[in-house]
Amino acid sequence: MKRRTFLGSLSASAFLVGTSSFSLGQAAVKRLTMQPLLDARSAGQVRLEALKGQTGFVGSSGTNTWGFNQPFLGPTLRMPTGRSTQVDVYNSLDETISVHWHGLLVPGVVDGGPHQPIAPGKTWSPELAITQPAATAWYHSHAHGATARQVQLGLAGVLQIDDGQDDARGLPSEYGVDDLTLVLQDRRFTRGGDFDLSPSMPDRMMGFLGDTILINGQVGSSAVVPKGLVRLRLLNGSNARIYTLALSDDRPMHLVATDSGYLDKPIQLSKLLISPGERFEVLVDFSNERDVTLTSEHNPNIGMMGGMMGGQRQQSGRFTVLPFTVDTTLPVRITKLPDDLGGTRPNGNAANANWRRLSLDMPMGMGMMFGRSDSMFSINGDAFAMDRINFRVTQGAFERWTVSADMMMHPFHVHGAKFQVLSENGRAPRPQNTGWKDTVLVNGAVDLLIRFDQPAPANAPYMYHCHILEHEDAGMMGQFTVG
Repeated sequence: MKRRTFLGSLSASAFLVGTSSFSLGQAAVKRLTMQPLLDARSAGQVRLEALKGQTGFVGSSGTNTWGFNQPFLGPTLRMPTGRSTQVDVYNSLDETISVHWHGLLVPGVVDGGPHQPIAPGKTWSPELAITQPAATAWYHSHAHGATARQVQLGLAGVLQIDDGQDDARGLPSEYGVDDLTLVLQDRRFTRGGDFDLSPSMPDRMMGFLGDTILINGQVGSSAVVPKGLVRLRLLNGSNARIYTLALSDDRPMHLVATDSGYLDKPIQLSKLLISPGERFEVLVDFSNERDVTLTSEHNPNIGMMGGMMGGQRQQSGRFTVLPFTVDTTLPVRITKLPDDLGGTRPNGNAANANWRRLSLDMPMGMGMMFGRSDSMFSINGDAFAMDRINFRVTQGAFERWTVSADMMMHPFHVHGAKFQVLSENGRAPRPQNTGWKDTVLVNGAVDLLIRFDQPAPANAPYMYHCHILEHEDAGMMGQFTVG
């Protein structure tokens, strides 16, 4: 069954997701702030505490939230490459969590997946020996079956791998001034002001979509920037929403880094597609002093359904993600686009690589409605099981993975490795996918070339999964060892 047939066959009355108007424009404009910066480059250690809190998002009602070291989300962690960082994670919540270092190339025993649970009242203390190039990664809970809800509540944050060379590259690097770390999320709220955490059948099928955009955990904020080049470190931390980003006056974005590090030189883009789990770094030129708005088209997975949803017309057109205001009194550091970023774009040969084919499989027909065991989310027909290793990989080997998805688009993430996108649907990858990646949006089929350098034993395997978190929780995940 192909995706349009599948989606079109679902009852229109069942699909109520994403039907209310985005509320971003209704809030009073306020200045966007960055998450606190927790810099481990000197001390070599950081401490995180998962805790409960309350956060004011909309109206006067406080929302019950979770976070690391604060009520919602976590601090931006800055860790050096070439040295180890000691991390202590204390869980003061009343349920088990984990902390996965999404994008770090570290052994499976410290990867933070579902095999490293942190029980209430316990501390997990991994040592992260980071040797990979500078990049923007992130961290989030990865407790099996609870990832979607725990991330919605706030257990996520950004992790910057730093090599101290950004000034030499000619890149903006002043945190919160010309180097902005932006976490993109969407949420729905109950009438009482809490997060709506009751997934409907459409939420479970398509992934959770909110009607309110949060940037760094803030609603209705505007970023204030200097008159010059500004770096935007973009993380899609949403459960399921895919953003197609563009600037309202059609000025270009210059891509300088993908998930796993810098490119060799900037790539000019007019639009940037970013799916859950992906990170991109772009430069935007504000030297003309004109304010501009970062916008997005609506989630393309919902667009596949066409027509009407729940008796209301499907959302179309663009919506506001984040307005930018230029403050000419701010110091301007960078005015020239760098020619050489010092990074690389992969150019591997898959001719002798072991070839695996992975199919991202969704429930069929009415089985999803009634939770039948033969209608589960799966990969190659196998729903995730904690006690099953799906395959084994030789350490140091290259593998070619062909990942396909027929019914809708799925962001696909591999733990403990970075990869080259060889092709998308048999064609050359889009320019934004020509750098090193660890997450890629599968819209049909992608070919990946992956090298596995880090070990992962049977008691601490790596995951591969859809990063629509409701799909991951429902079984669209597998695990593998490296040794």
